[in-house]
Amino acid sequence: MERKYDLKLGVVGTRRDIFSKEDALKYNGMILERLNELEVDFVDIIHINEEGLLFDEKDVDAIVDFLKHEKVDALFFPHCNFGTEDLVAKVAKAVGKPVLLWGPKDEAPLANGARLRDSQCGLFATGKILRRFKVPFSYMNMCRLDDPYFAWRLDNFLRAAQVVKELDGMTILQIGTRPAGFWTVMVNEGELIERFNVRVHPVSLPELKEEMEQVGEAEIDAVAQTMRETMHIDVPETAVRSTAALKCAMKRLMDRFGCKAAAIQCWNALQGHIGLFPCVANSLLNDEGYPVVCETDIHGAITSLIVQAATRGEQVPFFADWTVPHPTNENGELLQHCGPWPASLMKEKPRFGAPFAFNYSHPGALHGEIRGGDMSIVRFDGDNGEYRLLMGHAKGIDGPKNQGTYVWIEVENLKKLEAKIVEGPYIHHCVGVHADVLPVLHEALKFIPDLKSDYYDTQDAAMDAVLRGE
Repeated sequence: MERKYDLKLGVVGTRRDIFSKEDALKYNGMILERLNELEVDFVDIIHINEEGLLFDEKDVDAIVDFLKHEKVDALFFPHCNFGTEDLVAKVAKAVGKPVLLWGPKDEAPLANGARLRDSQCGLFATGKILRRFKVPFSYMNMCRLDDPYFAWRLDNFLRAAQVVKELDGMTILQIGTRPAGFWTVMVNEGELIERFNVRVHPVSLPELKEEMEQVGEAEIDAVAQTMRETMHIDVPETAVRSTAALKCAMKRLMDRFGCKAAAIQCWNALQGHIGLFPCVANSLLNDEGYPVVCETDIHGAITSLIVQAATRGEQVPFFADWTVPHPTNENGELLQHCGPWPASLMKEKPRFGAPFAFNYSHPGALHGEIRGGDMSIVRFDGDNGEYRLLMGHAKGIDGPKNQGTYVWIEVENLKKLEAKIVEGPYIHHCVGVHADVLPVLHEALKFIPDLKSDYYDTQDAAMDAVLRGE
């Protein structure tokens, strides 16, 4: 994957005067050291005052200004002792980024009965005041710094913050109009802006063709060589070079208009303009971390970006149809599409041919089975002013050979899943990824109030338990 993900964490340790200043300072230093060990990209407030902690009202404005100047994407408030709940709330409210609360687990009281930190009690107070300020937040249960839970839980929060960052201000390149018969991919662009700050930038198919004509021979040669190395070529050389030009043109348009993904009218008007299906070009871009989805499915492109962000670019997703049930497995299902899935996911080197569903009339599709294993399946969708995120687990299974790009999967209860999709607000498209992103997405939704979770094989309470380390 060529695309890189970055996230800057603002770390604001806090204390209260009535508890041990020395112990708070010690723990703040230990926390920052642990974050360095975990290779977290963060800024702290060491320079704000002589302690590097939030405890004095007069420091609030300086801390807020610093965090905004540093353009932090999320906030971490370690309660190095009881902490100062009103100041935490003021900073969090002013900065307006995802918040994580945590405090180190207290040791036993001293011999004289004194307690050094009371971090847990302070966290109870902070949670209440954040609610008063209507600041959404996550909570990492108290633990020691060397507890594996600390590293896992912090990583999950950072991935959730990455999803929030990705969604806010996202722009999707729409190439062509939706296929006339595909009412299912209609979207409300106004609501996407109002609810999620997601925008759509449309370009026409003639604009795409014009961009293809501007791609130089050297650039085409490089992409064509990649295809020869990663695919069995079963089309004329002219189709290889046209596909390379198409891939480059779509990437140029995405870069020009600040788009992180695209949704293309892959049939049937496109074939009249360029004589190709775009599946292989889509596959190449998907492998580079720039998802391109089929049939002008804007919600599908949003789903792909959300899922990819949840892995922080460690895994590339694939855009699929829920297609047909497995012939012998009552909970088995075929995920398939004409041929746009990343070649890097294939069990074997895929074949560059033509899509079977269109009588092989035009070249441009990949054919091959992707690897199985454990997966997450996700769909962002909505209608009538309500938006949900359908998600659950799946695992790859054996099944009959198919055309296009495909994988057979098994879910916990296919009948339940089938009913959820039909009853909506979902369509026949979904996004799969070889990672368990459900805990990440569950946490991310804390900070996306207009998007609700909808699980097909678990429930919110169970995911809350996962985040608690239970």
